[in-house]
Amino acid sequence: MLKEFRTFAMRGNVLDMAVGVIIGAAFGKIVTSLVNDIIMPPIGLVLGRVDFGSLYLNLTGTQYASLADAKTAGAATINYGLFLNTVLDFVIVAFVLFLLIRQINRLVVKPAPALAAPTTKDCPYCCTAIPLEATRCPHCTSEL
Repeated sequence: MLKEFRTFAMRGNVLDMAVGVIIGAAFGKIVTSLVNDIIMPPIGLVLGRVDFGSLYLNLTGTQYASLADAKTAGAATINYGLFLNTVLDFVIVAFVLFLLIRQINRLVVKPAPALAAPTTKDCPYCCTAIPLEATRCPHCTSEL
């Protein structure tokens, strides 16, 4: 059983998938940092110095100065600012993957279309195209 597992784990497609998952996780961290540290601050500044990560709805009715204070107090909150950041993360990752797949598809050589089997042949006497099943040429009436 251990030998079978080692054979399974060492197959190329399993190793490729593992590398892809690891690189994908690292790429996700980069995109999260891009969104939180580079994209959202200017958008928040344009919208009136809004920090999207701290936007929330308090469901308890008690006022808290920040999301961190509400979480510390154990208040039920809807963290829609964090949700917006996550949605933006997803959109960026999806767009980058779209561009990557699009470029890969351009580089992949497409196989030539298969040629259709001929349905006619030329008459050896008059060179007219006739069906393959014909035993006599309809143009010159020669037997084939």
